[in-house]
Amino acid sequence: MMMSIRDSATKRRPDNGVRQENGVGLHQPKRDWMGAAMRVMSTITGSELAEKYNLRKPIDRVTYESTRTGFRTLGAATRAFNKVAGGGAPKRLPDNESKTKDYFDLTPTDEQQMIVETVREFAAEILRPAAHDADEAAAAPKDLLGRAAELGITLINVPEELEGAATERGAVTNSMVAEALAHGDMGLALPLLAPSGVAVTLSQWGTDAQQQTYLPAFTGENVPQASVVISEPRALFDPFTLQTTAVRSPSGYRLNGVKSLVPAAADAELFVVGAELDGRPALFIVESDAQGLSVEADPSMGLRAAGLGRLVLDNVAVGTDAILGEGDAKQHAADYRDAVQLARLGWASLAAGTGQAVLDYVIPYVNEREAFGEPISHRQAVAFMVADIAIELDGLRLVTLRGAARAEQGLTFAREAALAKKLATDKGMRFGLDGVQLLGGHGFTKEHPVERWYRDLRGIGIAEGIVLV
Repeated sequence: MMMSIRDSATKRRPDNGVRQENGVGLHQPKRDWMGAAMRVMSTITGSELAEKYNLRKPIDRVTYESTRTGFRTLGAATRAFNKVAGGGAPKRLPDNESKTKDYFDLTPTDEQQMIVETVREFAAEILRPAAHDADEAAAAPKDLLGRAAELGITLINVPEELEGAATERGAVTNSMVAEALAHGDMGLALPLLAPSGVAVTLSQWGTDAQQQTYLPAFTGENVPQASVVISEPRALFDPFTLQTTAVRSPSGYRLNGVKSLVPAAADAELFVVGAELDGRPALFIVESDAQGLSVEADPSMGLRAAGLGRLVLDNVAVGTDAILGEGDAKQHAADYRDAVQLARLGWASLAAGTGQAVLDYVIPYVNEREAFGEPISHRQAVAFMVADIAIELDGLRLVTLRGAARAEQGLTFAREAALAKKLATDKGMRFGLDGVQLLGGHGFTKEHPVERWYRDLRGIGIAEGIVLV
């Protein structure tokens, strides 16, 4: 039975009288949140996980019906969130003051390096083998989502006071984790990261009552599927000009509108929905069993493994405590703006991870593929194309990490987030296109994963929300 981070923390405390079952860290002081997360992640990765949970068996192919006749269902109602009155001060993660303000250090800490290596191993051994069938089925396997929850990705974004493992903001680590997961498969990374985005949102801006009501669910092994939902299905979508509206009612608010690009939509239990209130955007917490909320299938060209759907809000009534955070309309709009900017860094991290997967795949291919008696990498046009991917990929990664570093230091990062989103949109699509081109006719077939990565990378340009760092 896999030990949770909370159990791990209990066992490592010398004053609780619990016998340490593992000699590692027997007499060491309490670890920080990254070290705590690492203890859990180190126990579940490797080939044993795939065998234990039968993840290498063929995935059940439960495909969506056509878009016109696709499923339409009420939101999942599988969990009851016990409302807590709260009243105290919300638990906020402090800025990372261990770094000099506005100083951008490219060297990851030992804990960050260990976490990224572990997550990347999970992505390589679990996500990538499952990606092809998940793409065909337009849905992620449910057992895979459960196993990924045990990685502690959500736990490391919840304050220690709420049974989490975070002691400070960790935008850089979250960015690195997103990139590592996307190196396995971006489509499967989305539903795995979406609950973490909700945990970040509640930790960063939620009230005391909201945190105590919802965050405990993100610290156990049965993490709810949840998403921050911002995108809308219309051309030239602007996240700061929403058509989804919130109107005040005697008991709270009523929400109307349609949201798109919702990962694992049919299984989601909690949404943080962007809507316009009194001419300003704000975020609202909506449970999936709310009256008037329904979900429609919305299979797309790329990111099919994420099981994307639309969220239809038809006069959905929520309480006065559903609006995320405290303060007036101006403060709610500021929180919303920061959430969008963090989401942009998250999407850029996913693009960097998938772009690195493309680069890692095409380099051995062009070195081994021969034409006219020599490897095609000897051709200048091929070599330059590979070099361009590597150059642009480093540029994207550096801008993204700089934005994440500023975010966790409490500095403004709007410029970096905008640049990262622009680079991810333009260069990310180029990574996929050049990858397909370098494989020639093979790149057009599903025998190689590059065509799927190309389709996934095209989705970066229309995406907002879901992934927060």
